[in-house]
Amino acid sequence: MPFRFDRRLTGLVLGLAVLSLLGDCGGKKRPPNLATTPGGEGSGAAPEAEGRVPEQPLDEGPDVRAVEGEGTSGADIAGGASGMEGESSPLADIHFELDSAALTDEGRATLEKHALWLQGRREMKVTVEGHCDERGTVEYNLALGEQRARAARDYLVSLGVAADRLGVVSYGKERPLDPGTGEAAWARNRRAHFAVAR
Repeated sequence: MPFRFDRRLTGLVLGLAVLSLLGDCGGKKRPPNLATTPGGEGSGAAPEAEGRVPEQPLDEGPDVRAVEGEGTSGADIAGGASGMEGESSPLADIHFELDSAALTDEGRATLEKHALWLQGRREMKVTVEGHCDERGTVEYNLALGEQRARAARDYLVSLGVAADRLGVVSYGKERPLDPGTGEAAWARNRRAHFAVAR
């Protein structure tokens, strides 16, 4: 007789557990399907009818800036030097003129995109690497590479990226992106590269 009692009790406990689980699932609502475009597929009723708040304008602040127009998607930033062995980064390289650490207009525009990307990913840290072409002494190129990396880092800081998230290193002419000789190869090697880490 005790064997039947234990068996019934076990069945009763299991039945109650199943009912409890089913009761918990029945009261939950699924989140509404949100439209990807106004009036597009899956939009359903108007936002006000479902209790959703209509989109509000962006409140700009020191780390927030409205982005409009072309050239602002993440795809524009991605693949900075992808395709080159050992040189992939979600942030594109910037390039410099011969014997110069001055940022070009194109370099500033690229760094502005990088700043927006970094402000949306505050866990990311970046080492800015300064690189030079093969001409000149090792010492000269190490110093110039550091000036290039610092120029890029300082501009990112001026755009609101925290300085403690940005490191600087110079490789001079020791790590060329293009091992060739000639102006095309040299121009590709005069750069700042952005190594991203968490």
